[in-house]
Amino acid sequence: MTDEWVSFSQRGVAALVHLRGEIDLANANDIGRAIVARVTDADAVLIDLTAVSFLDSAGVRLLDLIVGDLDDRGRPVKLVVGERGAARMTLQLCAFRTDLLATDLDRAAEELAG
Repeated sequence: MTDEWVSFSQRGVAALVHLRGEIDLANANDIGRAIVARVTDADAVLIDLTAVSFLDSAGVRLLDLIVGDLDDRGRPVKLVVGERGAARMTLQLCAFRTDLLATDLDRAAEELAG
């Protein structure tokens, strides 16, 4: 069950993915399958990482694959990482695409809508 780490809702035009807890080798594949199953037909995707307490290389690879797939299909995506926190720090250390990172969920949703 991935309910412990991922939940879904809608925010404007975007499918909203809420991730929480530790995202690592033990659960990244299951989380990835759950996300793909829910966002395949979405016009845009917001991934909220503000409640993630740990993100390892498997989690970064998961996000990279999801972003790549959405880019290939012409679907905009934003990763909400807050002002500080584990996900923001890890993604910055990995030189993840800064154009995809947002500090605020409302602002990210507005950017995707407009």
